[in-house]
Amino acid sequence: MLQWKEESQGETALLIEGARRVGKSTLVRQFAQNEYKSFALFDFSKVSKEEKALFEDLSDMDFFFNRMRLLKGISLYERETAIVFDEVQKFPVARQAIKALVEDGRYDYIETGSLISIHKNVDNIIIPSEEEVIDLYPMDYEEFLWAMGDAESMDLFREAWQKKRGYGDAVNRKLMRDFRLYMLVGGMPQAVSKYIATKDLSAVDKTKRGIIRLYRNDFQKIDKTGKATTLFMSIPSQLANNANRFQPSTVIDKTRAEQLESLVFMMQDSKTVNVCYHANDPNVGMDLAANRSAYKMFIADTGLFVTLAFWDKNFTENVIYRKLLNDSLSVNLGYVYENMVAQMLVAAGNRLFYYTFPDGNKHNYEVDFLLSRKAKICPIEVKSEGYNTHRSLDEFCKKFSSRVDERYLVYAKDLRKDCETTLVPFYMTGLI
Repeated sequence: MLQWKEESQGETALLIEGARRVGKSTLVRQFAQNEYKSFALFDFSKVSKEEKALFEDLSDMDFFFNRMRLLKGISLYERETAIVFDEVQKFPVARQAIKALVEDGRYDYIETGSLISIHKNVDNIIIPSEEEVIDLYPMDYEEFLWAMGDAESMDLFREAWQKKRGYGDAVNRKLMRDFRLYMLVGGMPQAVSKYIATKDLSAVDKTKRGIIRLYRNDFQKIDKTGKATTLFMSIPSQLANNANRFQPSTVIDKTRAEQLESLVFMMQDSKTVNVCYHANDPNVGMDLAANRSAYKMFIADTGLFVTLAFWDKNFTENVIYRKLLNDSLSVNLGYVYENMVAQMLVAAGNRLFYYTFPDGNKHNYEVDFLLSRKAKICPIEVKSEGYNTHRSLDEFCKKFSSRVDERYLVYAKDLRKDCETTLVPFYMTGLI
């Protein structure tokens, strides 16, 4: 956001997009307060009729800003005032006004919008080309550590990563205990705040249930068939089946491929889920060879995933909380870690792809994630517990040896090398 402010110098507006309750409004208000001499806030979830009426006539900008001064009771300073349009999807006319306002050039403009509806409310407006977009995701592990009062650990992780030398098994066990708390609480700011205030995971679970209900209601509004809602709620069970792709036919009625692809795109666009597509040709530019009908779907926040996995049970019956805290998560609950790795890779700016190929015995090898790095690819295998072998990773690297750069196995033990494979503890996933 600072980079946009310094480089744009008022030539573009900034649009912060993200899922509901991910912290957009808080972030933007704090930024405007810290970085500008004054700011005007239009919260379109509760804006007055008088404030909406401002945008009916932009023919005289001086008159427009004078009315704004009177309505908001603030002073406006050229190049030192930010005007914030919060929840802009609820009043598309204001979003359309961005073009004229940016052209005027006196002030900076920051918008926030929830993707689940922002792309549905633009039918009758001209989308401004003067927008720069930043995607906001749940708090990553470093931000979670900051919230918990730890400003040093991630810097130490980076140092260890550069040297490719771990801290030893005893320290790693302590670091994994800290990390498992992040998996349970998640990165939604409201859930993190609840944990800091109460240290009560049952209270955190109630908070997360409220967020999931919001998502369900939003999906229902834009997909009256209910299929998007059903797909979202079935993600934990789909991952638990350990299939090499999401199987929508097991949870919804037969749906045309085009309609299903549209639903999945809408869900991905909402930032409530992370979609990992099968790369038919695992190489640089995997998006061009992605199979849109073969994919895995993850919840964008693993804290929400843990709650959703036991949606129909009480908090006390959610065995994931108990087993994760006790470090006794069984292999059949390892999909929680896979969801966590997906979340951390996306937060670090990666697109998600995976690859499967036959092993010659009527089964498949599967590489969980493929990352593009310059002219090469980096395969990743995820192990929820310790490891004995990483056969899928080894066979993939033989098959595509000329395309592979670094290879990684992400697991619960200490950072180390195993021949050409780097074994990465979960809490360092974002450094890959």
